[in-house]
Amino acid sequence: MENTIGKEFVRLTKYANLEPSPQSLGVPLPPLEMPLPEGAEILPLPAGKDMALPKLDLAELVEKRESLRKYAPTALTIQELAFLLWGTQGIKSISDKPITKRTVPSAGSRHPLDTFLMINRVEGLQPGLYRYMAVEHKLAHLPAPADFNPRMTEACLKQAHVGNSAVTFMWVADVQRTIWRYCQRGYRYLYLDAAHVCQNLYLLGEAIGCGVCAIGAYEDDLVNGLLGLDGENQFAIYLATLGKRG
Repeated sequence: MENTIGKEFVRLTKYANLEPSPQSLGVPLPPLEMPLPEGAEILPLPAGKDMALPKLDLAELVEKRESLRKYAPTALTIQELAFLLWGTQGIKSISDKPITKRTVPSAGSRHPLDTFLMINRVEGLQPGLYRYMAVEHKLAHLPAPADFNPRMTEACLKQAHVGNSAVTFMWVADVQRTIWRYCQRGYRYLYLDAAHVCQNLYLLGEAIGCGVCAIGAYEDDLVNGLLGLDGENQFAIYLATLGKRG
């Protein structure tokens, strides 16, 4: 059978083909979060898990969940945003090593994802580019061009719901956090971890009257460039738009 990129990826990431891991060679743990760029403004967030919700039926949420691409012009509250961030990457505990336990599963508790946000409609926040600082449960307002929204929409193959969302979530994989333990097999786990996070966003969004649409179709180099990523050690792995239901 013809060797394809996909088949080679699966073959080369089998255990039989792995080199010794950086962990086994005594390499120190990578940082829990990517460093912030100069000029980032740190903003407080309310406690995410304190969100007051009506009594919910999980089975009903699962059944109701669907991808939604059209949103009402209603803004999210800062409490709702904090709830979504806590429920998709929130930290429950940090060990001395340090290793985090979070609200989503991750292979070996490596948690290689950082959450970038294109905020369009959140009460009390200027539209623009932000990043969730999970360790401190704070928000960082990042420097970005004035036309960031249309440029990101263009990079996402002109999908209108990117530009019209209340918030577009952009999850960035920091590769070293996972391959430190799992070598090249860790690339498999990056995508699994991203799926766990996005499914939580779908269900939590439903719980507060929002719809979500996951996005895998985007120009990698354009998105990475807009986020200031090198595209190899850190790269955008998954995106999702979110907004209030009409």
